[in-house]
Amino acid sequence: MSGEAARISAHLTRRARWGAGEIAFWIGLVALIFVAPSRALLINEILIAGLFALSLDLILGYAGIISLGHAAFFGVGAYGAAILASHGINDPIVGLVIASLIAGLVGLASAPLVLRGSDLTRLMVTLGICLMLGELANKNSWATGGADGLSLELTPIFHLFPIGFTGQRNAALYSLAVLFLLFALARRIVQSPFGLSLRGLRENRLRAGALGISAPRRLIAIYALAAVYAGAAGALVAQTTQIVSLDVFDFHRSADALLMLIIGGTGFLYGGIIGAALFIAIKDGLSTATPEYWEFWIGLLLVALVLAGRERIGARIAGLLPRRARGSAA
Repeated sequence: MSGEAARISAHLTRRARWGAGEIAFWIGLVALIFVAPSRALLINEILIAGLFALSLDLILGYAGIISLGHAAFFGVGAYGAAILASHGINDPIVGLVIASLIAGLVGLASAPLVLRGSDLTRLMVTLGICLMLGELANKNSWATGGADGLSLELTPIFHLFPIGFTGQRNAALYSLAVLFLLFALARRIVQSPFGLSLRGLRENRLRAGALGISAPRRLIAIYALAAVYAGAAGALVAQTTQIVSLDVFDFHRSADALLMLIIGGTGFLYGGIIGAALFIAIKDGLSTATPEYWEFWIGLLLVALVLAGRERIGARIAGLLPRRARGSAA
């Protein structure tokens, strides 16, 4: 038994190592921000969307929990950062951490409701929670600004690097740093025994239960963690744009995250980032070329991807990475 345990430990250690392709990927993102400073605003949008899609992939791709209301946590994080700033907590990093934890607490509180019943029940419950939180934000205008939204002012990061519209490159680097740190944590988690148990629950919950894997506690834990990630994405939007409105709870945010995962692939941590980059780049190009019909062309692209079966962009790129850098594509 000890020899088998050592073999498994060595296997997990090998998988946890960063490959050359992964390192080049992140260095390339840093270089892109400096090479194309005029596109820093678009790059920042992609990075935040990638983090939001990553948060959804943690529950959908690794735990099999489907959600139509993941924007609930995105909105909580965005309003959390804005309200904290309006009450004098102007440090971006402090506001980001607190807002993310608040979103995580909301996820922890709602997890028992979401995890009950079938997939259809989860779809309705997650959508209902998102709609409810959006209406609460609308009604409590004394705190959220209601339909007018909230604007916020932040101190520069480390009192040196301003973010927002006056520091778009700094904002993109800030979002990239947050994305990388959270990605590295997620990468470690999904390759740990905890992450492997989540995959077992996704594939066959009855068999996993027979092996002694406790489903409720693990699913609640990953759901709360995904809420933290989504809250961080919402806080980044608030801090880098310096304005928050009710649209952070809109259904299209949850739907867009699902579309990004369709493009990039689920159960593959890079899939959300790659899907976000492709989705937003295509959306930006099509909305410029055909402002009236860009949604039609995106819809046509998604239909083509679905009809192509599992020939997904994320799976193709995963094949180019070292084996230890791959996720388990769903």
